[in-house]
Amino acid sequence: MKIAFIGGGNMGEAMLSAILDKGLSTPQDISVSDINGACCSLLEQKYGVAVTGSNQLAIVKGAIVVLAIKPQNLDEVMAELTGQLKSSQLVLSIIAGARINTLCRRLNHSRVVRVMPNTPAQIGEGMSVWTATAEVTEQQKGWVASILGAMGKEIYVDDEKYIDMATAVSGSGPAYIFLIVEALVNAAVHIGLPRDTAEELVLQTLLGSGHFIQRSGKPPAELRKMVTSPGGTTAEALLQLEKGGFSNLLKQAVSTAYNKAKRLGD
Repeated sequence: MKIAFIGGGNMGEAMLSAILDKGLSTPQDISVSDINGACCSLLEQKYGVAVTGSNQLAIVKGAIVVLAIKPQNLDEVMAELTGQLKSSQLVLSIIAGARINTLCRRLNHSRVVRVMPNTPAQIGEGMSVWTATAEVTEQQKGWVASILGAMGKEIYVDDEKYIDMATAVSGSGPAYIFLIVEALVNAAVHIGLPRDTAEELVLQTLLGSGHFIQRSGKPPAELRKMVTSPGGTTAEALLQLEKGGFSNLLKQAVSTAYNKAKRLGD
């Protein structure tokens, strides 16, 4: 599989690393271009891929062109690539907020996939939600599923509106989890636990609970009730969270993130 990366960054490198680790391509079949020369040099040394400062040169042999640039560089890159893509090439975009119709119009190209990955993809535990234009072939969809599957789990959706929703849930979701972990550790320290002990307790509780949900096959509400004895410590703690409007606050946060994601694409 011949792949050209336009831009790097953490997510671009995560995808590059996963592709090579899973044997989906070889360093000889991958080219990378980035305005950051230091980034290019690092990727060349670390992965043995071909690097260039020219986006037009990078895409020449790529069956897949990955757009891993920052949104603020979109105008410049679109101008460089317009009219340069072969009709058979697949464009895979992980650019935050860049809608498919915008990419198609400005690239004058119809085979486009838009992906919303998240940061755990950097360790192969990501969640990627993606969609594609009607012109993307079944073979190309298979390529995308393989690449995203190498970074964790992937879900295909048939309507782009779900990408903005996924942005608010799985895209921003790690930050919500990190905040909860941070707050829970601080709360544990507040009642007297040493910080290193608190961190280990919280992290293992988080990991174990997530795996328990996956393997039990039961809805979270049912599992929560299993842990909550009437009049017990858990019931008392949950009552405080309900008084503070925890569930509603989280709902508001997700809605706010979703509305922001929609505005980014306007």
